Amino acid sequence: MDLDFIHQLVIPAQTKIAMIILDGLGGLAIEPGGKTELETARTPNLDALAERSELGLVVPVAPGITVESGPGHLGLFGYDPLKYRIGRGVLEAVGVGFELGPNDVAARGNYCWLDADGLVADRRAGRIETGLSRELSRLLTTRIEDVDFLVETVKEHRLAVVMRGPGLGSALTGSDPLKNGLPPQPILALNPESDKTVRLVEQFIEHSCRILADQPAGTPANMILMRGFDRYPDLPGFPQLYGLRAAAIALNPTYRGIAQLVGMQALPVEGGRVADEFRALEENWNNFDFFYLHVKNTDIAGEDGDFDRKVGVIEELDALMPRLMALKPDVVIVSGDHSTPAALKGHSWHSVPTLVFSKYTRADGIAEFGEHACAHGSLGVLPAKQIMPIVLANALRLAKFSA
Repeated sequence: MDLDFIHQLVIPAQTKIAMIILDGLGGLAIEPGGKTELETARTPNLDALAERSELGLVVPVAPGITVESGPGHLGLFGYDPLKYRIGRGVLEAVGVGFELGPNDVAARGNYCWLDADGLVADRRAGRIETGLSRELSRLLTTRIEDVDFLVETVKEHRLAVVMRGPGLGSALTGSDPLKNGLPPQPILALNPESDKTVRLVEQFIEHSCRILADQPAGTPANMILMRGFDRYPDLPGFPQLYGLRAAAIALNPTYRGIAQLVGMQALPVEGGRVADEFRALEENWNNFDFFYLHVKNTDIAGEDGDFDRKVGVIEELDALMPRLMALKPDVVIVSGDHSTPAALKGHSWHSVPTLVFSKYTRADGIAEFGEHACAHGSLGVLPAKQIMPIVLANALRLAKFSA
Protein backbone atom coordinates (compact mmCIF):
# COMPACT_ATOMS: atom_id res chain seq x y z
CA MET A 1 0.00 0.00 0.00
CA ASP A 2 1.51 3.30 -1.12
CA LEU A 3 1.62 5.80 1.76
CA ASP A 4 1.59 8.83 -0.54
CA PHE A 5 -1.57 7.54 -2.20
CA ILE A 6 -3.32 7.00 1.16
CA HIS A 7 -2.16 10.40 2.41
CA GLN A 8 -3.79 12.10 -0.59
CA LEU A 9 -7.14 10.50 0.29
CA VAL A 10 -7.13 11.40 3.99
CA ILE A 11 -9.89 13.76 5.12
CA PRO A 12 -10.71 15.08 8.61
CA ALA A 13 -13.42 13.51 10.73
CA GLN A 14 -14.52 13.53 14.35
CA THR A 15 -13.96 9.83 14.94
CA LYS A 16 -12.01 7.86 17.54
CA ILE A 17 -9.86 4.81 16.77
CA ALA A 18 -8.46 2.30 19.30
CA MET A 19 -5.82 -0.24 18.25
CA ILE A 20 -5.23 -2.92 20.88
CA ILE A 21 -2.08 -4.96 20.21
CA LEU A 22 -1.41 -8.10 22.22
CA ASP A 23 2.25 -8.78 21.57
CA GLY A 24 2.77 -12.28 20.16
CA LEU A 25 -0.99 -12.94 20.16
CA GLY A 26 -1.00 -15.79 17.64
CA GLY A 27 -0.40 -19.28 18.98
CA LEU A 28 -0.48 -23.01 18.41
CA ALA A 29 -2.18 -25.96 20.05
CA ILE A 30 0.01 -28.03 22.36
CA GLU A 31 -1.55 -31.29 21.18
CA PRO A 32 -2.72 -32.17 17.65
CA GLY A 33 -6.34 -31.13 17.24
CA GLY A 34 -6.25 -28.98 20.35
CA LYS A 35 -6.82 -25.27 20.83
CA THR A 36 -4.43 -22.35 20.70
CA GLU A 37 -3.88 -20.05 23.66
CA LEU A 38 -6.41 -17.54 22.33
CA GLU A 39 -8.97 -20.27 21.63
CA THR A 40 -8.44 -21.75 25.09
CA ALA A 41 -8.89 -18.44 26.88
CA ARG A 42 -12.34 -17.50 28.21
CA THR A 43 -13.01 -14.30 26.26
CA PRO A 44 -16.73 -13.44 26.40
CA ASN A 45 -16.11 -9.77 25.63
CA LEU A 46 -13.80 -10.33 22.67
CA ASP A 47 -16.14 -13.04 21.36
CA ALA A 48 -19.11 -10.66 21.55
CA LEU A 49 -17.10 -7.98 19.76
CA ALA A 50 -15.96 -10.48 17.13
CA GLU A 51 -19.59 -11.26 16.29
CA ARG A 52 -20.07 -7.59 15.38
CA SER A 53 -16.76 -7.32 13.50
CA GLU A 54 -14.93 -8.32 10.37
CA LEU A 55 -12.35 -11.01 11.12
CA GLY A 56 -9.19 -12.10 9.39
CA LEU A 57 -5.60 -13.24 9.73
CA VAL A 58 -2.79 -10.73 9.38
CA VAL A 59 0.63 -11.58 7.92
CA PRO A 60 3.22 -9.22 9.48
CA VAL A 61 5.63 -9.10 6.50
CA ALA A 62 5.30 -12.06 4.15
CA PRO A 63 4.23 -15.74 4.34
CA GLY A 64 6.76 -17.86 6.18
CA ILE A 65 8.73 -14.91 7.56
CA THR A 66 9.22 -14.68 11.32
CA VAL A 67 9.55 -11.09 12.54
CA GLU A 68 10.56 -9.13 15.58
CA SER A 69 8.27 -6.57 17.12
CA GLY A 70 9.66 -3.61 15.18
CA PRO A 71 8.66 -4.80 11.70
CA GLY A 72 5.45 -6.28 13.13
CA HIS A 73 4.35 -2.94 14.53
CA LEU A 74 5.42 -0.92 11.51
CA GLY A 75 3.21 -3.10 9.35
CA LEU A 76 0.20 -2.54 11.60
CA PHE A 77 0.85 1.21 11.48
CA GLY A 78 0.70 1.05 7.68
CA TYR A 79 4.41 1.14 6.85
CA ASP A 80 5.89 -1.52 4.56
CA PRO A 81 8.42 -3.26 6.87
CA LEU A 82 10.57 -4.21 3.89
CA LYS A 83 10.89 -0.56 2.84
CA TYR A 84 11.06 1.09 6.26
CA ARG A 85 13.60 -0.85 8.28
CA ILE A 86 14.57 0.10 11.82
CA GLY A 87 17.29 -1.66 13.77
CA ARG A 88 16.22 -2.93 17.17
CA GLY A 89 18.88 -0.83 18.84
CA VAL A 90 17.20 2.39 17.77
CA LEU A 91 13.86 1.23 19.18
CA GLU A 92 15.44 0.42 22.53
CA ALA A 93 17.41 3.66 22.71
CA VAL A 94 14.49 5.93 21.83
CA GLY A 95 12.25 3.99 24.21
CA VAL A 96 14.49 4.75 27.21
CA GLY A 97 14.85 8.39 26.27
CA PHE A 98 18.17 8.57 24.43
CA GLU A 99 18.24 11.52 22.05
CA LEU A 100 20.13 9.94 19.18
CA GLY A 101 22.34 12.21 17.12
CA PRO A 102 22.69 11.78 13.35
CA ASN A 103 26.05 9.99 13.70
CA ASP A 104 25.17 7.77 16.68
CA VAL A 105 24.86 4.02 16.22
CA ALA A 106 22.53 2.13 18.55
CA ALA A 107 22.37 -1.59 19.28
CA ARG A 108 20.12 -3.89 21.27
CA GLY A 109 22.02 -5.68 24.01
CA ASN A 110 21.12 -8.75 26.07
CA TYR A 111 22.76 -9.78 29.31
CA CYS A 112 23.35 -13.53 28.95
CA TRP A 113 25.11 -16.49 30.54
CA LEU A 114 27.76 -18.53 28.73
CA ASP A 115 28.57 -22.03 29.93
CA ALA A 116 32.06 -23.53 30.32
CA ASP A 117 32.04 -24.56 26.65
CA GLY A 118 31.38 -21.02 25.46
CA LEU A 119 27.77 -21.74 24.48
CA VAL A 120 24.87 -19.45 25.34
CA ALA A 121 23.15 -21.30 28.19
CA ASP A 122 20.64 -18.52 28.89
CA ARG A 123 20.38 -15.62 26.44
CA ARG A 124 18.18 -13.68 28.89
CA ALA A 125 20.34 -14.17 32.00
CA GLY A 126 17.35 -15.55 33.90
CA ARG A 127 15.46 -12.35 33.11
CA ILE A 128 17.85 -10.58 35.46
CA GLU A 129 16.20 -8.21 37.93
CA THR A 130 15.93 -4.70 36.46
CA GLY A 131 17.63 -2.96 39.42
CA LEU A 132 20.70 -5.19 39.18
CA SER A 133 20.70 -4.81 35.42
CA ARG A 134 20.86 -1.02 35.79
CA GLU A 135 23.80 -1.26 38.20
CA LEU A 136 25.70 -3.40 35.71
CA SER A 137 24.86 -1.07 32.83
CA ARG A 138 26.40 1.86 34.70
CA LEU A 139 29.59 -0.17 35.10
CA LEU A 140 29.67 -1.12 31.42
CA THR A 141 29.41 2.48 30.17
CA THR A 142 32.88 3.41 28.92
CA ARG A 143 35.00 5.13 26.26
CA ILE A 144 37.08 3.15 23.76
CA GLU A 145 39.48 5.13 21.60
CA ASP A 146 37.46 8.18 20.50
CA VAL A 147 33.99 6.60 20.90
CA ASP A 148 31.70 6.63 23.94
CA PHE A 149 29.70 3.50 24.71
CA LEU A 150 26.56 4.55 26.59
CA VAL A 151 24.71 1.64 28.16
CA GLU A 152 21.21 1.82 29.60
CA THR A 153 18.93 -0.95 30.82
CA VAL A 154 15.57 -1.12 29.09
CA LYS A 155 14.09 -3.79 31.35
CA GLU A 156 15.50 -6.96 32.88
CA HIS A 157 18.13 -8.36 30.47
CA ARG A 158 17.38 -5.93 27.64
CA LEU A 159 19.80 -3.08 26.99
CA ALA A 160 20.27 -0.11 24.74
CA VAL A 161 23.90 0.48 23.75
CA VAL A 162 24.62 3.77 21.98
CA MET A 163 27.98 4.42 20.30
CA ARG A 164 28.82 8.09 19.95
CA GLY A 165 31.89 9.27 18.09
CA PRO A 166 33.43 9.85 14.66
CA GLY A 167 33.77 7.40 11.79
CA LEU A 168 31.13 4.87 12.78
CA GLY A 169 29.14 2.71 10.39
CA SER A 170 25.96 0.84 11.22
CA ALA A 171 26.10 -2.08 8.75
CA LEU A 172 26.97 -4.86 11.18
CA THR A 173 25.78 -8.39 11.83
CA GLY A 174 24.79 -9.31 15.39
CA SER A 175 26.34 -11.69 17.91
CA ASP A 176 23.06 -13.02 19.35
CA PRO A 177 22.42 -16.58 18.05
CA LEU A 178 18.73 -16.09 19.10
CA LYS A 179 18.66 -19.58 20.66
CA ASN A 180 20.25 -21.16 23.69
CA GLY A 181 22.84 -23.89 23.16
CA LEU A 182 24.70 -22.05 20.40
CA PRO A 183 27.89 -19.96 20.53
CA PRO A 184 27.79 -16.18 20.13
CA GLN A 185 28.11 -15.25 16.48
CA PRO A 186 31.04 -13.20 15.15
CA ILE A 187 30.16 -9.58 14.48
CA LEU A 188 30.97 -8.74 10.87
CA ALA A 189 31.09 -5.49 8.92
CA LEU A 190 28.82 -5.46 5.88
CA ASN A 191 30.65 -2.52 4.30
CA PRO A 192 34.09 -0.90 4.73
CA GLU A 193 32.57 2.08 6.57
CA SER A 194 31.66 -0.25 9.45
CA ASP A 195 35.10 -1.83 9.98
CA LYS A 196 35.98 0.60 12.79
CA THR A 197 32.66 -0.07 14.52
CA VAL A 198 33.28 -3.83 14.50
CA ARG A 199 36.75 -3.37 16.02
CA LEU A 200 35.41 -1.17 18.81
CA VAL A 201 32.37 -3.37 19.49
CA GLU A 202 34.66 -6.38 19.93
CA GLN A 203 36.70 -4.41 22.46
CA PHE A 204 33.53 -3.30 24.21
CA ILE A 205 32.30 -6.89 24.55
CA GLU A 206 35.70 -7.90 26.00
CA HIS A 207 35.44 -4.98 28.43
CA SER A 208 31.95 -6.08 29.42
CA CYS A 209 33.06 -9.65 30.07
CA ARG A 210 35.83 -8.43 32.38
CA ILE A 211 33.41 -6.20 34.32
CA LEU A 212 30.85 -9.01 34.67
CA ALA A 213 33.53 -11.52 35.75
CA ASP A 214 34.39 -9.22 38.68
CA GLN A 215 30.82 -9.24 40.02
CA PRO A 216 29.79 -11.23 43.13
CA ALA A 217 29.06 -14.93 42.85
CA GLY A 218 25.48 -15.53 41.82
CA THR A 219 25.34 -12.69 39.29
CA PRO A 220 23.34 -14.31 36.48
CA ALA A 221 25.21 -12.64 33.60
CA ASN A 222 28.76 -13.11 32.33
CA MET A 223 28.50 -11.65 28.81
CA ILE A 224 26.38 -9.43 26.60
CA LEU A 225 24.99 -10.20 23.14
CA MET A 226 24.47 -7.40 20.61
CA ARG A 227 22.29 -7.05 17.52
CA GLY A 228 20.07 -4.59 15.63
CA PHE A 229 22.75 -1.95 14.89
CA ASP A 230 21.30 1.14 13.23
CA ARG A 231 21.05 4.93 13.09
CA TYR A 232 17.98 7.09 13.69
CA PRO A 233 15.68 6.57 10.68
CA ASP A 234 13.86 9.08 8.52
CA LEU A 235 10.22 7.94 8.62
CA PRO A 236 7.06 9.68 7.41
CA GLY A 237 5.15 10.89 10.46
CA PHE A 238 2.07 8.86 11.40
CA PRO A 239 0.02 11.93 12.49
CA GLN A 240 0.86 13.80 9.27
CA LEU A 241 0.23 10.80 7.03
CA TYR A 242 -3.19 10.00 8.42
CA GLY A 243 -4.36 13.31 9.88
CA LEU A 244 -4.62 11.79 13.35
CA ARG A 245 -3.72 13.04 16.80
CA ALA A 246 -2.06 9.78 17.82
CA ALA A 247 -1.17 8.51 21.29
CA ALA A 248 0.68 5.40 22.45
CA ILE A 249 0.09 3.57 25.71
CA ALA A 250 2.76 0.99 26.49
CA LEU A 251 4.50 -0.20 29.63
CA ASN A 252 7.61 -1.46 27.87
CA PRO A 253 10.09 1.19 26.62
CA THR A 254 10.67 -0.63 23.34
CA TYR A 255 7.09 -0.11 22.23
CA ARG A 256 7.00 3.50 23.36
CA GLY A 257 10.10 3.87 21.21
CA ILE A 258 8.42 2.37 18.13
CA ALA A 259 5.47 4.72 18.56
CA GLN A 260 7.66 7.78 19.10
CA LEU A 261 9.71 7.01 15.99
CA VAL A 262 6.57 7.33 13.85
CA GLY A 263 5.48 10.49 15.65
CA MET A 264 2.95 9.27 18.21
CA GLN A 265 2.88 10.84 21.65
CA ALA A 266 3.80 8.30 24.32
CA LEU A 267 1.49 8.78 27.31
CA PRO A 268 2.64 8.21 30.90
CA VAL A 269 1.19 5.18 32.68
CA GLU A 270 1.04 5.09 36.47
CA GLY A 271 1.53 1.46 37.45
CA GLY A 272 2.61 -1.72 35.73
CA ARG A 273 -0.62 -3.55 34.89
CA VAL A 274 -2.79 -3.66 31.80
CA ALA A 275 -5.56 -2.10 33.90
CA ASP A 276 -3.27 0.90 34.44
CA GLU A 277 -2.91 1.25 30.68
CA PHE A 278 -6.69 1.31 30.33
CA ARG A 279 -6.88 4.01 32.99
CA ALA A 280 -4.43 6.11 30.95
CA LEU A 281 -6.65 5.50 27.91
CA GLU A 282 -9.73 6.73 29.76
CA GLU A 283 -7.98 9.79 31.19
CA ASN A 284 -6.75 10.88 27.75
CA TRP A 285 -9.72 9.85 25.62
CA ASN A 286 -10.81 13.38 24.75
CA ASN A 287 -7.32 14.53 23.74
CA PHE A 288 -6.52 12.24 20.80
CA ASP A 289 -8.11 10.63 17.73
CA PHE A 290 -6.03 7.44 17.64
CA PHE A 291 -4.86 5.25 20.52
CA TYR A 292 -2.36 2.42 20.27
CA LEU A 293 -2.43 0.28 23.43
CA HIS A 294 0.20 -2.44 23.79
CA VAL A 295 0.06 -5.58 25.97
CA LYS A 296 3.49 -7.22 26.40
CA ASN A 297 2.97 -10.22 28.66
CA THR A 298 1.36 -12.42 25.99
CA ASP A 299 4.72 -12.42 24.24
CA ILE A 300 6.76 -13.03 27.40
CA ALA A 301 4.60 -16.00 28.38
CA GLY A 302 4.89 -17.45 24.88
CA GLU A 303 8.67 -17.07 24.89
CA ASP A 304 8.80 -18.80 28.27
CA GLY A 305 6.76 -21.70 26.87
CA ASP A 306 4.03 -21.03 29.44
CA PHE A 307 0.75 -21.80 27.64
CA ASP A 308 -1.46 -21.28 30.69
CA ARG A 309 0.13 -17.94 31.59
CA LYS A 310 -0.41 -16.66 28.07
CA VAL A 311 -4.06 -17.74 28.33
CA GLY A 312 -4.30 -15.78 31.57
CA VAL A 313 -2.92 -12.58 30.00
CA ILE A 314 -5.50 -12.81 27.20
CA GLU A 315 -8.26 -13.27 29.76
CA GLU A 316 -6.98 -10.26 31.71
CA LEU A 317 -7.26 -8.12 28.57
CA ASP A 318 -10.70 -9.49 27.79
CA ALA A 319 -12.02 -8.48 31.21
CA LEU A 320 -10.96 -4.88 30.51
CA MET A 321 -12.60 -4.56 27.09
CA PRO A 322 -15.93 -3.22 28.49
CA ARG A 323 -13.99 -0.17 29.74
CA LEU A 324 -12.89 0.55 26.19
CA MET A 325 -16.32 -0.03 24.67
CA ALA A 326 -17.90 2.27 27.27
CA LEU A 327 -15.93 5.11 25.68
CA LYS A 328 -17.86 4.46 22.44
CA PRO A 329 -14.93 4.23 20.02
CA ASP A 330 -15.84 4.51 16.36
CA VAL A 331 -13.31 1.88 15.28
CA VAL A 332 -11.62 -0.88 17.29
CA ILE A 333 -8.82 -3.12 16.06
CA VAL A 334 -7.57 -6.06 18.10
CA SER A 335 -4.54 -7.87 16.75
CA GLY A 336 -0.90 -8.73 17.43
CA ASP A 337 2.44 -7.80 15.93
CA HIS A 338 3.38 -11.45 15.37
CA SER A 339 2.73 -14.91 16.79
CA THR A 340 4.61 -16.30 19.80
CA PRO A 341 3.32 -19.85 20.38
CA ALA A 342 4.22 -21.32 23.75
CA ALA A 343 4.81 -24.58 21.88
CA LEU A 344 7.76 -22.96 20.09
CA LYS A 345 9.00 -20.75 22.95
CA GLY A 346 9.60 -17.93 20.49
CA HIS A 347 8.29 -15.84 17.65
CA SER A 348 6.90 -17.68 14.64
CA TRP A 349 5.77 -17.10 11.07
CA HIS A 350 2.09 -17.83 11.72
CA SER A 351 -0.55 -15.27 10.77
CA VAL A 352 -2.22 -13.32 13.56
CA PRO A 353 -5.96 -13.30 14.42
CA THR A 354 -7.41 -9.83 13.91
CA LEU A 355 -10.76 -8.09 14.25
CA VAL A 356 -11.93 -4.71 12.98
CA PHE A 357 -15.10 -3.26 14.51
CA SER A 358 -17.14 -0.23 13.52
CA LYS A 359 -20.81 0.44 12.84
CA TYR A 360 -19.94 0.30 9.15
CA THR A 361 -18.29 -3.14 9.10
CA ARG A 362 -20.12 -5.99 7.42
CA ALA A 363 -20.11 -8.13 10.53
CA ASP A 364 -19.13 -11.75 9.90
CA GLY A 365 -21.43 -12.94 12.69
CA ILE A 366 -18.77 -15.31 14.06
CA ALA A 367 -19.08 -15.18 17.83
CA GLU A 368 -15.52 -16.28 18.56
CA PHE A 369 -12.15 -14.59 18.45
CA GLY A 370 -9.50 -17.17 17.64
CA GLU A 371 -7.23 -18.45 14.89
CA HIS A 372 -9.70 -20.86 13.30
CA ALA A 373 -12.63 -18.45 13.56
CA CYS A 374 -10.62 -15.65 11.98
CA ALA A 375 -9.62 -17.97 9.12
CA HIS A 376 -13.29 -17.89 8.07
CA GLY A 377 -13.64 -14.10 8.33
CA SER A 378 -14.30 -11.70 5.49
CA LEU A 379 -10.96 -9.91 5.81
CA GLY A 380 -9.24 -13.09 4.71
CA VAL A 381 -5.48 -13.37 5.01
CA LEU A 382 -3.93 -9.97 4.40
CA PRO A 383 -0.65 -8.12 4.91
CA ALA A 384 -0.48 -6.07 8.09
CA LYS A 385 0.21 -2.90 6.08
CA GLN A 386 -3.31 -3.07 4.64
CA ILE A 387 -4.99 -2.74 8.04
CA MET A 388 -4.65 1.05 8.40
CA PRO A 389 -6.51 1.89 5.16
CA ILE A 390 -9.37 -0.37 6.31
CA VAL A 391 -9.35 1.35 9.68
CA LEU A 392 -9.33 4.84 8.17
CA ALA A 393 -12.20 3.94 5.84
CA ASN A 394 -14.29 2.70 8.76
CA ALA A 395 -13.46 5.93 10.59
CA LEU A 396 -14.79 7.90 7.58
CA ARG A 397 -11.34 9.42 7.10
CA LEU A 398 -10.73 8.49 3.45
CA ALA A 399 -12.15 10.35 0.48
CA LYS A 400 -13.36 8.66 -2.68
CA PHE A 401 -10.58 7.86 -5.16
CA SER A 402 -10.99 9.43 -8.54
CA ALA A 403 -8.57 9.03 -11.42
